[in-house]
Parts: sequence; C-alpha cells; structure tokens
Amino acid sequence: MDKNITFLGAGSMAEAIIVGLLKKKVVAPNQITVTNLKDQERLQYLSATYHVQITNDRPKAVEQADIIIFAMKPNGIKDSIDEIKDVVSEKQLFISVLAGIPTIFIEELLNIPAAVIRTMPNTSAIVGASATAMCKGQFATDKDLHIVQTLLEAVGIVLTVDEEKMDAVTGIAGSGPAYLYYFVEGLYHVAAQSGLTTDEATKLITQTIVGVGKRLEATNKSAGELYQEVMSPNGTTEAGFQILEQYHTQQNFEEAVSKAITRSKQLGAVFSEKK
Repeated sequence: MDKNITFLGAGSMAEAIIVGLLKKKVVAPNQITVTNLKDQERLQYLSATYHVQITNDRPKAVEQADIIIFAMKPNGIKDSIDEIKDVVSEKQLFISVLAGIPTIFIEELLNIPAAVIRTMPNTSAIVGASATAMCKGQFATDKDLHIVQTLLEAVGIVLTVDEEKMDAVTGIAGSGPAYLYYFVEGLYHVAAQSGLTTDEATKLITQTIVGVGKRLEATNKSAGELYQEVMSPNGTTEAGFQILEQYHTQQNFEEAVSKAITRSKQLGAVFSEKK
C-alpha cells in the first residue's frame, strides 16, 4: 500500500497493528511513524524492534501522513486533536481504535469534513487473530472503508457494522478476550490443584479453546446445543454444570457483558458532552 501512516499513541494496540502490517507486508517500516506524549522508552523500543520512524513532533508527523490512527488512551483524544488540527487535511483518512468515542465527536474536533472510521479491534490482534468491527463517519466513503479493511485484515477478521452497534461490539469482542482469560485462569488453578504441570495444562487448555472456536465456525448448532452434547446423565460435565447453575453463572456473565456495553455507551455520551 502506497500510504504513509502515523500512529498517535504507542501502546499495545498500536504495536499489534504495526506487527500485522509489517508481517503481511502491507506497508514497509519507513512508511510508519509513531508518536507518544510521555513514554519515550516505549518509542525507542518500537523503533529498535520494528525499525519504524519515531518522533515527538506530532503536528509534523500528522502533516506528512496519508492515514492517521488514533491509538492513545480515550481521554487523550481531545488534547491530541487540539495539537494537530491546524495541519490536518480533508485528503487524510482518520482511524480510531478507541472504545466508546463516536465518529461525530472526532469529526467536530477536527473541524473539517474529514473521513473518520471508527474501529474496535481486540488484543488478539498481536497474534493476527483479532475480531474487529468498523463503521464509517458521515464524510467517509466505501473506498475509505476498503482501505481500513485492508489494513486491519493484517491483524484478523474485519466486519462492517452500523455505528449504533459499536457499543455492543466493544462489550462482546473488545472486552471478550478478558472474560475468556478470566475463565481460563480458573482452569489453570484447578489443573495445578489436580497435579497437572503448567506445560500440560497449557497444551490441554489452549487446544480446547481452539477446538471450541473451530467447532462453532463449522456448525449451525447453537452453543447451547453443543454443550448439551458434551453432557451425559449423571456424568462429569453435568456435575460441573450443577455448580454453574447453582451460582447463576450464565446470568452473571450476561450481566457483566451488558455492563461493559452500557459503559461504552456512557463513554460515548461523556465525550459527546465535551464537544
């Protein structure tokens, strides 16, 4: 891709996208510039590891870019745009990977009819396995969406959705890995208590998770039908499910995900009030 990309922010998501872009050879290292407000050691690490360009001159980095990716903490978006808004152009494409921030908030801060694409990758991007959703702002085109899809397919699958669905995406796919890691942590605890080594547990647990994902992809059966298939009357799985049901585990889990979705909506409302 013949585009220069500037990242505003140098955290784990920025690194994951950089890894994917370089691994898939979507762009070369010299086409990527990374800026960061505070952590200069982080910039030096990214430069030494991936040979990308780094700078503290954010306006210059943005002015020279075709694509700008907002990858800072969400509460830093306003200050970041205030710093660069005098050099931005309608010809540039702006991509946000920030949870809860609506496209209209970014558009109004930029104060030009700029193409803004809101995306929600997850942390599995670092291994090229993100489930990412994206939506376009009022000035973005299908061509802009195609460019962003090409970029983000370097770190996983990409879906285009209406912006009203992005909060649900955040709660399910954005936060989803954390919930799964939480349950996996429990499997590790029981594995250790039962005498399995960490290596043995890792092989069993990771393959089990991979298998579940592949099974879901390959079948039209619901998740409920699939776990019922595992259970037999008075068997081991049923014994475990009795505890899960006793503590209303599924209901609590659904409430947790719903709370994350609600929080994403709240963040969007807060940022809209700050315009």
